[in-house]
Amino acid sequence: MNPRELLLNSFKIALEAVDPLKLVPAHLPAPPKRNTLVVGAGKAAAAMAQAVETHWPPDANLEGIAITRYGHGLPTQRITVIEAGHPIPDQNGEMATRAIMESARMLGPDDLMLCLFSGGGSSLLSTPIEGVTFEELKDINRQLIRCGASIQEINTIRKHLSNVLGGRLAAACQAPIHCLIVSDVTGDNPTHVSSGPCSPDPTTYADALALIKHYSIEISANVRTILLQRSQHPEDETPKTGDTAFRNVKSRVIATAHQSLVAAESFFREYKVTPLVLGDTVTGEAREVAKVYAALAREIRHYGTPFKPPVALISGGETTVTVKGQGRGGRNTEFLLSLAIELNGLEQVYALACDTDGIDGTENNAGAIITPDTIARAQLLGLKPIDLLNDNDSYQLFEWLNDLVVIGPTRTNVNDYRVILII
Repeated sequence: MNPRELLLNSFKIALEAVDPLKLVPAHLPAPPKRNTLVVGAGKAAAAMAQAVETHWPPDANLEGIAITRYGHGLPTQRITVIEAGHPIPDQNGEMATRAIMESARMLGPDDLMLCLFSGGGSSLLSTPIEGVTFEELKDINRQLIRCGASIQEINTIRKHLSNVLGGRLAAACQAPIHCLIVSDVTGDNPTHVSSGPCSPDPTTYADALALIKHYSIEISANVRTILLQRSQHPEDETPKTGDTAFRNVKSRVIATAHQSLVAAESFFREYKVTPLVLGDTVTGEAREVAKVYAALAREIRHYGTPFKPPVALISGGETTVTVKGQGRGGRNTEFLLSLAIELNGLEQVYALACDTDGIDGTENNAGAIITPDTIARAQLLGLKPIDLLNDNDSYQLFEWLNDLVVIGPTRTNVNDYRVILII
């Protein structure tokens, strides 16, 4: 098997390990006495909803709404799947979220709310707190995805602008709540997945305001006034640990980045390649993380330490990109372009970096692949890799080289999957 096929097949194996259609059935609760309301939000929501329908008793009452990104839907019968805007909220998401909140408020002690959360739910569950307009919410989201903040920091701000995130969905429901979660965040804490609609929120309005200041997020005088007022009134805060809203909430994380990396690890062992898992919690600026990984790859290639080739450096997590240029590309192609520049044609080193949801940033690709001659081929085409990196235009380089990985929506999401293969 050639290096490119090895990388692509490892990605396929990693995705299979976190497929909601395979994982959801084993974690379903028993049906309640009366009705079950399914609430789904995220890029895996449609697949999770379909799995629920397939394995739920046909004679048990079941209905609900699952909101997913455009193009990520699947056919369902009893659960309504609604496609909406991501990463910028839109009217579809707003209307669906309002319907979810109304339905949740109607449930009683003999009902069940079955929640299906995955990455992407924060922008899909999109109704602002009183006094904040939907346009203001959208504008802040646009800034958040470009500012370089971690997903935990972004979600701290989102929670305090929302009337459903940060535990507020649980607070609106009187029925027992059972949450199944596909985690796209480092640490796999449910409070960070889809901004924790049914989880205690350890952050505050004061934290949100501090992050807005730190990342120079421009907010209107209206939003600033509302956030300041709420920060001074504890009763306006998101529900915290110990709140009665969580007395009947059970949450279970059923898919993680770690599961995908372990599957890839076993795959490479089958091909007599030594796998080295560098962790599922890698964060930081994509281009800077790439420099560290390039140094490790050089050490293995030149000196055979800490392992002799063939070696696969496997990692997950979520890097960030502080967007300063005008180009196109997500964090995975930015990571790869920076890695290729740092490796500078190092022989027998290949790499793949992809988002497990099938979409890297806002483009149509999951990620890309680099080879030892990536930079040389780009220069032959008249491309200037460093200039493209500085303009956050990694997509263009890999598009010209025909090295994009395009697989379409995977309907799962455990964040980034990266492999550096040293032959």
